[in-house]
This record gives sequence, structure tokens and C-alpha cells, in this order.
Amino acid sequence: MHLSWPGGPLGGTAHLPASKSEANRALILQALAGGGTLSNLSDAHDTQLMRGLLAAAPGSNVLDAEDAGTVMRFLTAYLAVTNWRGQLIGTARMQERPIAVLVEALRQAGARINYLNNEGFPPLELAGCAHAPNHPAPTELAVRGDISSQYISALLMVGPRLPGGLRLQLTGHVGSRPYINMTVALMQLFGADYSVEGDTFTVRPIAYRPTDYTVESDWSAASYWYALVAMAPAGSEITLPWLRQASLQGDQAIVGMMAHFGVETTFLPDGIHLKQQPIADATQVLAFDFTDCPDLAQTVAVVAAARNIPVEMTGLESLRIKETDRILALQTELAKFCGALRDMGEGRFRAESSGFAVNGQSVATYHDHRMAMAFAPLAMLGPLTIESPAVVKKSYPQFWKELAKSGFTTTEAG
Repeated sequence: MHLSWPGGPLGGTAHLPASKSEANRALILQALAGGGTLSNLSDAHDTQLMRGLLAAAPGSNVLDAEDAGTVMRFLTAYLAVTNWRGQLIGTARMQERPIAVLVEALRQAGARINYLNNEGFPPLELAGCAHAPNHPAPTELAVRGDISSQYISALLMVGPRLPGGLRLQLTGHVGSRPYINMTVALMQLFGADYSVEGDTFTVRPIAYRPTDYTVESDWSAASYWYALVAMAPAGSEITLPWLRQASLQGDQAIVGMMAHFGVETTFLPDGIHLKQQPIADATQVLAFDFTDCPDLAQTVAVVAAARNIPVEMTGLESLRIKETDRILALQTELAKFCGALRDMGEGRFRAESSGFAVNGQSVATYHDHRMAMAFAPLAMLGPLTIESPAVVKKSYPQFWKELAKSGFTTTEAG
């Protein structure tokens, strides 16, 4: 995809996909509840994949989660407690993404799960769930808190289906806590009864009830419009509908982060309005912890390098096991523009630049939707090419069309 900006301020309204984090949780809860209507479901591939596999499960013994992490992990738990029998497979990259922590926890809860290839990794064979008869006490599990929150959310959501419920203790440092909070908030909307004491969650064996729910627009997708406003000419602004001030999404943290790059957020009754403002102090070194919002890291790293405002970044550990090794991908692609993501040791990285310039470079995307969308806003500074642009279908299929509507020249090659 060849991108260029014709000049002048950015303006208008851009439409976002619905949150796939909310949607994929709500789809699992709807299936466990046996009903309810979900509104504003995204056309993002991950959401449609989850929807399709849940519908297909009763009549199929092979389900393909492709490259979707939430689909693989949430479905593993859902299929286990619903006594599904068959194979849950995925792409070559999915077969490199660990799942042992979740499988071992489900085995302790009675699930029969085997690895078809490499120990600890998909694909999986599921053969039902053998609960202890007349088990009055909750299943007690302990998992590390610093693992992917998708494992933790998967276990919590199936908790009410275990005979005595679930008592889940998170050990050590707990990361991505907003995603866990999102999970239990949605569970409660669907009728779950849970309590939290410290880092121990108790989920009681009370059945979910069918519930209607409207999914919020996606704050992760909104982050790319924040980046566009941050790099656009003076006077730029954009309106983004259907985002809530009282959001369940941890990626709403982008509001505070981008204020340091001159993007002012005004909450409206039905969305937000972004407006570019002068940066108060462009010499300061910023410091952000992405433990609770790792999907914002690529966006912020690119903006920091492009605006030459150094940012110390921590909480990036989970980026190594996403669709690609996102830290390595960022380092490789930023270098093409004289930008850098430097490893400072002890889990600290620094996004910075020296003579940052955009003049026709080609950005590789590594089968990663967020690489494509994090680098696309650089077209505000000069022409560039995004390789394999179709990767955005995973979370924001209309991204290129929305850029074109906003005034970008977008030409897809071949």
C-alpha cells in the first residue's frame, strides 16, 4: 500500500471497529449463557472467526483458530468445559505461541487435553472434561500473574461451569490487569457471582444468564488516529464515535500518553474529539509502563521516534510472543527512518531518533496488523509503502478506506 498525504490539516470523522477484546469475551459468555443479543460486533477477522467457530463447534471435530491468540486460548477453555471432542489447530506462528500454562490449569480442573505436536504448544486434542462427582468445593488453581492475561481470562470465564466453581490465585506480579478487570466486569453483566481478595478470584458455580450487550468501539484502533493527529500539520483534529469515558478497555491509557505529544482529547456524549495542541515541553524524556496496555507500545514507539521525543518504555515482555516478535520488528523498521528502540537492559527500552526522515521507505509488517497501522501515520511526514496491507483485516478491516476518506492517497500495488 503506497501512502501519501497531500498537505493541510487533518479533519473530519473516522469510524472505528468495535473492540475485539470485548467482543471475543462477550461471544464466549453468550455461548456459555445460551443466549442474548450482542450489538456492534466488529467485522474484524478475529471476531468473525470466534463467532464462526463457536457456531461450528457442535458439528465439527476440527476447529482452526488460525493466528488469533484470544480465539485459541478462550476456545481451549470453553471447549474443555463443554465436553467438546476434537482438534483445535492454528497457523505455523500459532504453533510457536505457548499455551502450557492454560492447558496445565485446565487439566487440574479435569480437562483431558493432549498436544498433537510439540509439548506446550498448539495444536491440541481435546477429549472432554472429567469432574470429580459431587464436588462441593471450588477448583483451586494457581497461575503466574505475569503471563498473558488471555490465559487468566479464559480460566475465569469458565469458572461458573466447574462443579464447585473456581478459586484462582495469581502469583507474583500481575500484568495486563485491565484485561482481567474487563473479563470479570463482563462476566458479572452475564450473571456471574465472583469476589476478589488480593490477587485471588473466587467464581461461584452460578449459571450465566442470557444478556444483551453493545460492544464499545476499540481504543487500540483509536490509538492510530491519535498518532495521525500527533504527526499531522498544525490545526489538525478528528472525531471518533462510540468511545466511552467509562471504558472497560485498558488501552484508553492512550488519552494520557498522547497528551504529551500534543493531542488533546474531549469526551463527547457519543465519542471523542481529538485536537492538536502545542507540546508543552518537547525536551523532557517521557516514561510509560505498558504492562497493562501492551498493544499501545508500537504506536507510541513510532510517534516518539518521529517527533523526536524520547520515551522510556517498560512492560514490553509480552511483545515477544505476539503475532511476531514486536520488539525486534520495531527495532528493524524504525532503523529505516533513523529511529531506534534501544534495549537499555532490565526490561527497559528507549524509543528515540536521530535525523528521523520519511522519504519513500517500505515497511515490512511481519504478518502483524499492528505493525501496519502503527507505521502508517508516518505518511503524514512523507510518502511510504506498507507491505502486506491486508494484515489489518485481523482487527481493523476498513483502516485503509478510512485513511482514504480522511484525505490520504492510498494506492495498492499489484
